[in-house]
Amino acid sequence: MAVLKPLSIAMHGATGRMGARIIQLIAADPSVALGAALDRPDHLHLGHDAGVLIGLGPLGEPLRSDLHKTVDVVIDFSTPDATLPLARRCAEGGIPLVVGTTGFEPEQRRELELYATTIPLFISANFSKAVNLLFRLAGEAAKALGDGADIEIVERHHHFKKDAPSGTALKIADVVAKAIGSSQFVHGRSGIVGERPRGEIGIHALRSGDNPGEHTIVFGLMGECLELSHRALNRDGFARGALDAAKFLIGKPPKLYTMEDLLA
Repeated sequence: MAVLKPLSIAMHGATGRMGARIIQLIAADPSVALGAALDRPDHLHLGHDAGVLIGLGPLGEPLRSDLHKTVDVVIDFSTPDATLPLARRCAEGGIPLVVGTTGFEPEQRRELELYATTIPLFISANFSKAVNLLFRLAGEAAKALGDGADIEIVERHHHFKKDAPSGTALKIADVVAKAIGSSQFVHGRSGIVGERPRGEIGIHALRSGDNPGEHTIVFGLMGECLELSHRALNRDGFARGALDAAKFLIGKPPKLYTMEDLLA
């Protein structure tokens, strides 16, 4: 019986929290292999073994700033400014790309999505299966309760996170806004803001310690309250989802894919 060759995966943002955990999971999965470990050009440890850098032991892949060889798929958890050149490189090489980076400006997001005409491109603000179920439940609750409910979204992450609100919180806001037909968003409140207007959606970002991520949607009604929450205990749900997305893209035609496609 022929032995299948492991899927070669390049990790962009290899020494970050998500990148390191994904590499650890790759090392433990015989169906995949680390094809390249990528990070920013000014990283102090370029050239060092990526496995050693993340405390795993030698993997035989030095940390590099460029995708110097062909791999089967690339996973990106970096920054918007770093993702776009990588996406261009993947498009030129016909390499599928999974993007978990958040914080894109609208014009950056539009540029990124253009590459889906050339390669299979998977973009998600959150790769957790449970969080994607939360999106669905939030939409159903908002549709059922309508704009008569006061909707507040609260997210909490570690103090190293650069963007706020989180991409997941913004996705939740988009889901509930479409369900109630509203576009009234407020990010925190300060001063004498007056009575809360009907249909307003509040979004609040907390940054605390090493929290991997919590999201709560509060539906406030007169005399009662409904809350939907997800709490990440560690990064494994996100990391495993990103790996599932990478495997999912193999053999797919050029298109923009999301977690809805993976979970269908």
